[in-house]
Amino acid sequence: MANQRFMQGKYIVKNPDKYMGDLTKVTFRSSWELDMHKFLDMNPNVKRWGSEIVVIPYIKPTDGRVHKYYVDYYVEYVNTKGVLIKELIELKPKSQLSLTKSKGKNKLYEQLQLAVNMSKWEAAKAWCLRRGIEFRIVTEKSLHT
Repeated sequence: MANQRFMQGKYIVKNPDKYMGDLTKVTFRSSWELDMHKFLDMNPNVKRWGSEIVVIPYIKPTDGRVHKYYVDYYVEYVNTKGVLIKELIELKPKSQLSLTKSKGKNKLYEQLQLAVNMSKWEAAKAWCLRRGIEFRIVTEKSLHT
């Protein structure tokens, strides 16, 4: 499974009227992103979607400078109650949501990566709050259910 995460390529959108963004630049960087692209593209409850079309500035804690966070997905869908939901979705391995019991250099790298991710997610939550949009992190556990 780990090797499949690193596949990449261009995705051909089947329902171009639903896609927000440049149809010639729809890419995936993992099998999980490919699965998510297919799900969003083919799900009739998804009205509009885009991949990496929302860019949010955030302060990177490792250098204190402003950087750009390209959120994985912007999605508009109708939920089971018939309500239109607007949401930013970040697709992340569950292992990157908290610290594990790594040691040495791996532990330091993991701590820094988690700090950067948390800064991105806090910026995204604030950005969404100002616009009435939801923010959610989807892991491989919820992606395939």
